[in-house]
Amino acid sequence: MDPYPQPWLQTLTGQTSPEPGVIPVPRQEQGWKVLVVSVETLACLVLARFWAVRIPVGTPHWPCKSLKIRGVSGRAAPAGAVAFGVKHTEGVSVDVLFRGHAEPEAVSGTSTRWPLDEGTVLRFSMSQASSEVNDNKVRSGIPGAGPPQGENILPHSVPTGISLDVDADRDGVVEKNSPNKASWAWGPEGHGAILLVSCDKEFPFIPPSDCDSEQVFNREGNDLLDMAQMVLRTEGPQRLPRGYEIILSVSVNDADKVGVFHAMPSMSLPHFPPIFPPFHPVENSGDEQLHFFVEGLRFPDETFSGLVSIHVSLLEPLGIPHSPIFIDTVVFRVAPWIMTPNTLAPVNLFVCSMKDNYLFTKEIQSLVAKAGCKLKICFGYINRGDRWMQNEIEFGYTHAPHKSFPVVLDSPRERGMEQLPVKELLGPDFGYVHKEPLFEAMASLDSFGNVEVSPPVCVAGKEYPLGRILIGSSFPASAGRRMTRLVRDFLYAQCVQAPVELYSDWLAVGNVNEFVTFVPTSDKKRFRMLLASPAACYRLFREKQKEGQGEAIMFKGKGTAPRGTWDPLCSAPSLQRCIDWNRDILKKELGLLEEDIIDLPALFKLDKQGKAVPYFPNTVTMMVLARVLGIPKPFGPVAGGECCLERQIRTLLEPLGLCCRFLEDVASYHGSLGEVRCGTSVQRRPFAFKWWHFTP
Repeated sequence: MDPYPQPWLQTLTGQTSPEPGVIPVPRQEQGWKVLVVSVETLACLVLARFWAVRIPVGTPHWPCKSLKIRGVSGRAAPAGAVAFGVKHTEGVSVDVLFRGHAEPEAVSGTSTRWPLDEGTVLRFSMSQASSEVNDNKVRSGIPGAGPPQGENILPHSVPTGISLDVDADRDGVVEKNSPNKASWAWGPEGHGAILLVSCDKEFPFIPPSDCDSEQVFNREGNDLLDMAQMVLRTEGPQRLPRGYEIILSVSVNDADKVGVFHAMPSMSLPHFPPIFPPFHPVENSGDEQLHFFVEGLRFPDETFSGLVSIHVSLLEPLGIPHSPIFIDTVVFRVAPWIMTPNTLAPVNLFVCSMKDNYLFTKEIQSLVAKAGCKLKICFGYINRGDRWMQNEIEFGYTHAPHKSFPVVLDSPRERGMEQLPVKELLGPDFGYVHKEPLFEAMASLDSFGNVEVSPPVCVAGKEYPLGRILIGSSFPASAGRRMTRLVRDFLYAQCVQAPVELYSDWLAVGNVNEFVTFVPTSDKKRFRMLLASPAACYRLFREKQKEGQGEAIMFKGKGTAPRGTWDPLCSAPSLQRCIDWNRDILKKELGLLEEDIIDLPALFKLDKQGKAVPYFPNTVTMMVLARVLGIPKPFGPVAGGECCLERQIRTLLEPLGLCCRFLEDVASYHGSLGEVRCGTSVQRRPFAFKWWHFTP
């Protein structure tokens, strides 16, 4: 029995039905093969629903696909349907899994049927490419009801080749249908696409940075060069049937973390309209490639892992909302902010120009020339009386396979220099990120003198090729000062420089750079860790005392500094226990041995609040410019025409190939509880190592 009136079917396809219950395959053109599934009622065959499986020309093998046959209550079969049959064109292989067992398919010309049972699965495949296509439409209907009314059309000419593609193997090429595009994996054998945060500023008349703008400024293409490419490939009809649509989408939670721009050609210049959030319909025009550019809007932080998924979906009009019949997904990871250690080559040294540091800036001009970097002076109109450059900003960078550029991290301290990063540093290929808590009060531990990073280390067999960040904090069992959670969590969220928290609250300022730093060496270890050591200072002073030099003058030539004998210092209480606590942590967390550590003489005294301040300029807080060290001049006891502290430091460091230059900073920095390092900040070259090869 024919499920449709014969004249209507002949009008639709130009053919009569060759066999009851089967929709004939209309005229064949190039490209596809068709599978038709029919469902049988108790009295007659009824075509309740079909699946048109279309295999593209040139496909060498079509992998096995499965369709689950719905039961009587499902919307795919009409009420009363109890069995179904299968007909298909040549080259399609069909298996029916009925109650977990495979059944042979219907033999051509027979009426083999299978019960329409819950859980029955229809499995089909093709072993070779097809060479024909069906571009017509098939209509569904109920026997005796006449032809369907209106636009009740179920097309089988919908796009069969839909692919959303990215550079999943990180080689700079957007591959078609990479098997790894929907996941992300760390390590040298890992995979997954990478996004840069567009935190630089390509055009002067836009908001603070590119990621705050909804426009792409394609001047010389620089804005686009920061972005990752994404390609949507479609293969199919020139127009989608009414009600069907293709959309790009991102989850609501990720909508503020990623920006997508559609490359739209025009008769004059291409333009790039934004298409998110949270979804965007795509007009289908047959076989084509649509190009998109994707940017990150946020670095990973305490609420964002760094992973972003983008989806393309083909929707059919089965209800509200429309139902997806195909979804393809790509996954990006936002590149982290990476801090640079002292062992990397310097590029620029930044210092503030103040009324009392003119001689200091003159001294470091020759220092930077010897180190092969440049001196950048921040004048009064921008520093507004704030001299603590290191406390305001920390230099790092961000990196993807297609691009890398420096990024300055602005501390939450709001002093006179707060406009420096935006007005003097932010620009083309120079990014900016700022972390400012809304409800936490700021403390001196929020200054970036309280953030250091080690050189690459190996700890118990675990490699840290980008080093580990060091953060000063309070004693674990105390309720002392800590860095604000927003900044601390941001540093942890970058994943590639696993932070280590140290005990710095015993210091009045409380910054880790007051007692630890790193210098490069040319031996196998490649660096040494320098620790401030009251014990080393006491030993040196006792030696000089035994040599009869206990009356030698300290702070010679400094009229406002203490003068006279330093014998009493040899019996002063020691703060060495605080250093030793951190020493043990650093040895464990950085995998260091005693021979990797150099103790520099240092001396502290207690202020009225019981916190430690340096007694003389703290030599550990030095500038490291390649092999040239700018060290605070300690003004120690002078014996034989030379400061014994300077002589000791040279003895320790110069055999490592380091050049020691002592800079006078008593008036300009030391008197305000700071040193050379606190008043300067160094931008360095990035690591050659690719962070995505690291495994957290």
